[in-house]
Amino acid sequence: MTIFVKLFAGFRENRFKVAKREVKDDCTIADVLEQLGIKEPELGVALIDGRHVTSDQVLHAGVTISLFPKVGGG
Repeated sequence: MTIFVKLFAGFRENRFKVAKREVKDDCTIADVLEQLGIKEPELGVALIDGRHVTSDQVLHAGVTISLFPKVGGG
């Protein structure tokens, strides 16, 4: 199935800003992170069509997922 992935901040480095991706039907946010070489503890926020979700959320065809890294600082 086809999904759209938007990456933000440091996740864009050596990757992309927005991409159309083909994934298996039972794919989760965690699966997409693995495919992108992003370790799950690095994930700060995941959104599906603008709604906050956890990394075990199963994706559906046509959704847009947005992935934000954890932010630190002081």
